[in-house]
Amino acid sequence: MSRHLPVVLAALVVAPVVPSRVAAQGPADPEVKEWTVPWPSTRPRDPYVAPDGRVWFVGQQGNYLAVLNPTSGAFERVEIDEGTHPHNQIVDAQGRVWYAGNRNGMIGRYDPATKTITRYPMPDPAVGDPHTLVFDGKGNIFFTAQGAGHVGRLVMATGKIDLIPVGPRTRPYGIIVDGQGRPFFTEFGTNKLAMIDPATLTLREFELPEGARPRRIAVGGDGRTIWYVDYSRGFLGRLEPATGRVTEYPSPSWARSQPYAMTSDDQGRLWYVETGPRPNRMVAFDPAREDFVVNLPVGTDGPNTIRHMIYHPATRSIWYGADADVVGRVTVPRVLQAVP
Repeated sequence: MSRHLPVVLAALVVAPVVPSRVAAQGPADPEVKEWTVPWPSTRPRDPYVAPDGRVWFVGQQGNYLAVLNPTSGAFERVEIDEGTHPHNQIVDAQGRVWYAGNRNGMIGRYDPATKTITRYPMPDPAVGDPHTLVFDGKGNIFFTAQGAGHVGRLVMATGKIDLIPVGPRTRPYGIIVDGQGRPFFTEFGTNKLAMIDPATLTLREFELPEGARPRRIAVGGDGRTIWYVDYSRGFLGRLEPATGRVTEYPSPSWARSQPYAMTSDDQGRLWYVETGPRPNRMVAFDPAREDFVVNLPVGTDGPNTIRHMIYHPATRSIWYGADADVVGRVTVPRVLQAVP
């Protein structure tokens, strides 16, 4: 039986809340390693492992792409258009880097083989802030545009972009694709998650508790359950899209936790970062136990906010960038055994 009492939401009726208690660590702890980025105060973020094992990331305040060789520790930098302020990037099977121009209204593609950049401007200049990108596995990139209140789809083969309005002040933010190829995203300006129908590009919204501000999002191990972090209220939440049922778990630091970056591993465990505490805390939740099984510090005591991260199954590693000028890796044990 769980040692935490979840908050189950059915038709948005909230059950009593009991603060979470974190289970003690077992003998196999996650291993944290960080590399200092050689370009200070550039907000390195959103690393992504390429097919060759190198790790690409962006410098949001430095207008660059960069790649880390985790074996040698060497960094290489690629200059991009001034004023791009790249917010996120992902790497395709050919090793090409796709990045979001958060201040110049375009998505860029950098080909390391030819050292060329291809630019895909938004078809509507009012959508000037592409935010987070995700592959759908079918030749498309879905993305959010927070300030513009839109989501979109880029057809990678042709460069065609379709824009889908979500609404003013909705602030579409984190985005993932579930096991059925359906994109889900958070509306950080409201208390809603939403799903894009990939065939019709229409939206279906799911309401969360009043006051919720979902920021990042992940898909559960079954490929159907959607998990989110509530940055405002300090909860980890689970949505069952088939029924709309929502269950919430108070984060270990609860009201001061400010949970942000989020991912899931290949055993269905949810990993996210509490950015309120200093240093930040990396926590993991096991849905089978309904328990938090990891709670460890990451980074420095300073402003080390971790905004986005991904899980790389081949190396069982979670990668993140932090405002404290680091790129980090958490190597995940297969077994995380809670101690009573």
